[in-house]
Amino acid sequence: MHAIIAQETGGPEVLEYTETDIPQPGPGQLRFRVAATGVNFIETYQREGIYPLPFPWTPGAEASGVVDAVGEGVTGFAAGDRIATAEASACYAEYAIVDADKALPVPDGLDLETAAALPLQGMTAHYLATSSFPAGEGTTALVHAGAGGVGLLLIQLLKARGARVITTVSTPEKADLARLAGADLVVDYSDFATQARQFTDGRGVDVVYDGVGKDTFDSSLQSLRVRGTLVLFGAASGPVPPVDPQRLNQGGSLFLTRPTLGDHLLDAEERRWRSGEVFGAAADGGLSVRIGARYPLSRAADAHRDLAARRTTGKVLLIPDGD
Repeated sequence: MHAIIAQETGGPEVLEYTETDIPQPGPGQLRFRVAATGVNFIETYQREGIYPLPFPWTPGAEASGVVDAVGEGVTGFAAGDRIATAEASACYAEYAIVDADKALPVPDGLDLETAAALPLQGMTAHYLATSSFPAGEGTTALVHAGAGGVGLLLIQLLKARGARVITTVSTPEKADLARLAGADLVVDYSDFATQARQFTDGRGVDVVYDGVGKDTFDSSLQSLRVRGTLVLFGAASGPVPPVDPQRLNQGGSLFLTRPTLGDHLLDAEERRWRSGEVFGAAADGGLSVRIGARYPLSRAADAHRDLAARRTTGKVLLIPDGD
């Protein structure tokens, strides 16, 4: 088979398209023929050595495909099953291995490319809307970076649950995308706390979903109602400096949480619940998934270059050459 293998840390040029052995599943594992692989920013950091990893190294944790081999002790899966995952490894390849309890069944009616684009961002949006702050009828939420991969999905999930959604964006083009996703009010970052207050008649929003971090944190707190919740789930602008808990008191007995996806995928049952709801919504047309770019697997280096340069929108996928 062919795979992307980096022999050392470095720029995109270290991602070499190489012929290698097909992996074999161990006990409790599945092997699947990859249909599409999701490209994520963390892989650019891993490639650069920001997160130390053993080399040689093949990137990729998120993918979809068709099971072709089942390891010892696996039940509930068979060759021919369509699956996706956000928790595999070495998915920049024609074949990959995943633990069976981390494999997500793909329902009929959902194509495998869309299934590859959904696990990481889709299940993140799901836990934010259902667990970090369970939104519903009467909820007013502020979502930062509403045209981002998580943002577009989160807006749609919140609207489906009956919430009103304010979102921040940085360009007119991104504003259009956020409106298409269903946002009730789209604003820029310059004075979003004031606009959030005006939209809620001075009360403040119930929840802020903040994946930006340092640049938005203070105004996010200012946007909240009494006993409102700030869900800080990322730090695109940099980490938030240490926070004096007294600020939460002064803001009106506020709640602050810093969740992560891994803590919301504790077992196979939780994975299947979250993925089932997200995949089901995408399959029946209730959730629109934006795939911004597709690259042949052999051009993984170009995908990394374009992702780092912000030349892409939506999800970036790698497709095995010839498929």
